[in-house]
Amino acid sequence: MHVTQSHPKPTVAKLTIAAEPAELERIKQAVLEHLAEHVKVQGFREGKAPANLVEKQLDPTQLQSEFLEQAVNQLYVDAVQQQKLRPAAQPQITISKFVPFSTLEFTAEVDAVGETKLGDYKKVKLAKKPVAVGAKDVEQILDNLLARAATKQAVQRAARAGDEVIINFKGVDAETEKAIQGADGSEYPLTLGSGSFIPGFEDAVVGVEPGRKKTFQLTFPKDYGAKDLQGRKVAFTVTVLMVNELVKPKLDDKFAATVGPFKTVAELKADIKKQLTAEREREAQTLYDNELLEKIAEKSEVAIPDSLIDSEIDRMEEEEKRNLVYRGQTWQEHLQQEGLTEAEHREQKREAATLRVKIGLLLGEIADKEGIDVTPEELEIRIQLLKGQYQDPAMQAELDKPENRRDIHSRLMTEKTIDKLRTYAST
Repeated sequence: MHVTQSHPKPTVAKLTIAAEPAELERIKQAVLEHLAEHVKVQGFREGKAPANLVEKQLDPTQLQSEFLEQAVNQLYVDAVQQQKLRPAAQPQITISKFVPFSTLEFTAEVDAVGETKLGDYKKVKLAKKPVAVGAKDVEQILDNLLARAATKQAVQRAARAGDEVIINFKGVDAETEKAIQGADGSEYPLTLGSGSFIPGFEDAVVGVEPGRKKTFQLTFPKDYGAKDLQGRKVAFTVTVLMVNELVKPKLDDKFAATVGPFKTVAELKADIKKQLTAEREREAQTLYDNELLEKIAEKSEVAIPDSLIDSEIDRMEEEEKRNLVYRGQTWQEHLQQEGLTEAEHREQKREAATLRVKIGLLLGEIADKEGIDVTPEELEIRIQLLKGQYQDPAMQAELDKPENRRDIHSRLMTEKTIDKLRTYAST
């Protein structure tokens, strides 16, 4: 096989492939062996007839079509490996010369990762930030535990900070008086002082008695999550249906025993501190890894095909849509809340998607350069550990599927490569 490579664009590769007669003969024989399984030749069991007899029984057009498809596929894959290309999509194939079974020339044009200039990742240094858990952090968790265990007692008095109120509320534009989607609720439980609503809302409800109504105006923060509400003046009307006084239990050894296998409050506090420390260390490690990879990305250049970035945006949006389902919100409601069109939303994701793709490609380059690999034993151990997390046999069987094994292999490669980068960054 003779292959020449050209680049019409930095992220487009054009392969011109000319097959050798011997290669085409091997492919023809393989095609005949495959087709022989379904051809009956008198005097031979099905699938056992010689190739030359099978060929005489076949429709020449069918044989040529099957041969051409197999030849193009095999030669393209071999050419990609030979030229060390990283395709990002299916190729566009153009046959330029074909004489059945003896001559085949064609071009394959495909989106592919272009020139990569890997920065000196070994010189990227990054210090780890210390993780600390103080007494106030533990007290906050304890207070949350006490709040969840609190008993509710309906009271006929004005609402106070710390009370739970059951409210109906509706928000309208302060100027146009038009209703605002997502700014209303019915029989909504709200703990005053929890910071669940925008600043000023809970304070405004303090002092309202059951059965009473109050109207007040607030301005949404400029950094509020929903773009169309940022800095917007909204008039709220709130009706307090009920006021519940929350009576927290006493923080003692008896309460500690209800939370878990603890005999004393001291044991509970020690466990909270341990769990908080582990959680913050995981968060700190993730932030550290992200910052380290971003620093390496800043020092590197990769010509990335748009198709790869668009695919990553698709994945990001699909993940976002799944999260919206759990929150009971439709995609269109989300876009309206953000004040974005479909196209604007995709474009908003482009920068983050580009960085994700770039980092993924750079990790592959670094793994190759460092000779990092995942052994069959390492892969099997990880799969068995994952199987141990699932009791459902169907879920365990999923882990043995080739596509899932490849995904787990890829994740292990990423983990090992990042581990290597950490050693360089800390020395």
